[in-house]
Amino acid sequence: MAITVALINDYEVVVRGLASMLGSYRNRVEVVELDLNREVSSSVDIALYDTFASPQGDRYRVKSLAANPLISKVVVYSWNIDDDLVRAALSNGAAGYISKGMSARELTAALEGIHEGASQVYATASNATIVAGDWPGRQEGLTQREAEVLALITQGFTNDEIADVAHLSINSVKSYIRTCYRRIDVDSRTKAVLWGIEHGFRPDYVRITNPEPAPGDGADGGA
Repeated sequence: MAITVALINDYEVVVRGLASMLGSYRNRVEVVELDLNREVSSSVDIALYDTFASPQGDRYRVKSLAANPLISKVVVYSWNIDDDLVRAALSNGAAGYISKGMSARELTAALEGIHEGASQVYATASNATIVAGDWPGRQEGLTQREAEVLALITQGFTNDEIADVAHLSINSVKSYIRTCYRRIDVDSRTKAVLWGIEHGFRPDYVRITNPEPAPGDGADGGA
């Protein structure tokens, strides 16, 4: 029987991209709910929490998800695989932690492993180059990290707050801001915020139940 999963993030494009990524394995992982700034309302085996432009696993979001009786297990899905951050997420009630550097096949296997209690942490090599899923601004050439920083800018975060939330150094934040500004052709924070508002960088507030698979997704379960 397929594992039932709710996908958690504040951006619809992110959770839909993740749902599409898992679409070829839906005989093994059934996405039953997409929750954007909403509580999970269906009984699910796993709530997969994507940290894009959101608090990391050491913050209140994971603890809140873990307290939901409808959720059997909470799994954090992040680029940040720092040991201290992973330990904090697990102590907050997460049952597992998965690197975003994994392919769809690897992600599916990791979810199954956590569901079965085989392992808690699934990380990839630090030089992983797999870029799956979707995010706002991807069509404009923004990398996931650049988009995440711009999303937090659009939400009104300062550079120091972005560094804290995203677990980046302040120099990394400034570097992402510079490259992001070049890509979207703006020269100030105010213009960046306006661009972000116009291009879907404000969080969404909706719950989508029984999401339809993306057109073209396979149904053979992959290899």
